[in-house]
Amino acid sequence: MPRMLDVSDAVRAEIGDEEADRLLAGENAPGSYDCTSCRTPGDSEQERTSTVLFVGEETAVLAFAHAGCLPSQVVQVTEEQLQGAVRSIGGDAAGAGGARGAAAEQAVLGVTSGLVLVEGELHPALVVEPTAPIVRPGSTGAGDDFLPLLIEQGFMPVTELVSVPSVLHGWSVLLAVGQLHAVLQPGTDGGQPVAWWQAHQPLQVTDSWRAAANKHQQVLMFAAPVGSIGRQPREDLLREALDKAAANGKLVAAALPLAGT
Repeated sequence: MPRMLDVSDAVRAEIGDEEADRLLAGENAPGSYDCTSCRTPGDSEQERTSTVLFVGEETAVLAFAHAGCLPSQVVQVTEEQLQGAVRSIGGDAAGAGGARGAAAEQAVLGVTSGLVLVEGELHPALVVEPTAPIVRPGSTGAGDDFLPLLIEQGFMPVTELVSVPSVLHGWSVLLAVGQLHAVLQPGTDGGQPVAWWQAHQPLQVTDSWRAAANKHQQVLMFAAPVGSIGRQPREDLLREALDKAAANGKLVAAALPLAGT
C-alpha cells in the first residue's frame, strides 16, 4: 500500500531513484514507526511522514519522522554517533563536546540544557560555555574572542532576557532518536550543514524540554565566555547565572530551528 512519505531530493540522491520509489510504493517502508525526533508512534499509511537519512563516514541509516517534527533531509553525523544511535535509544548523557569550525578548533564546550521562561512561556534552551578562553584562529595573542566570533556568525548580544531572540537561519539543533546530538552550522558554499558542536554520546534531555522543543520547533541557544555561567544544578540557578551574564554584557543568543527547518 502506498505510504504518505516525503522523500526530499537530497535523500533521493543518496539512496537512488529505485530505492526511493520502493519506499513510496510501500515495499520497504514501515507502516508504524517511532518518530526519530519526538519518539512517539507514527503511521506512514495515515499521516505525512518524512524520511531522514543519517550519514556517517561508512554507514547510513534511514529513519522516519512525523512531517511536522522534521522535514525529509540528509543529516551528516560522525560514524561513532551514528553507531551509538543505532545501538541504543537510552545512551549515557554527555555534558561536553568538541567544537569544530571557525569558532574554536581546540576548545571544549560545556553544554547545559534547561527550560527558560521568556515572555511568559517556557522555551527549551542550550547554554554553551567553553572550559577555557577562546582566541581567534591564527591569533597569537591572549584574550577571549568567543563572543565576537559568534556575533560575526549572527548571534546577538543580550543585556536582558525579556524577549525571544531572533532566528538564526542556517544554524539548527539536531534532536534525533529523542536525544540531543549536535548544533549544526551552515556548510561551506551552501553544502550540507556541519556540526559546530556535537555530543560525544547523544545527550539526554528531559521530556518537558523535548516537548517544548517540538512545540516551538526551535531551541534558544545562549553562549557566554568561560567562568560566566558555571555548571548549575538547577534551572532557577541557571536562569540567575544567565541574567547576571547578560547584565555584565557577557551573553549572546539566537533561536535555532530544529534540524533542517
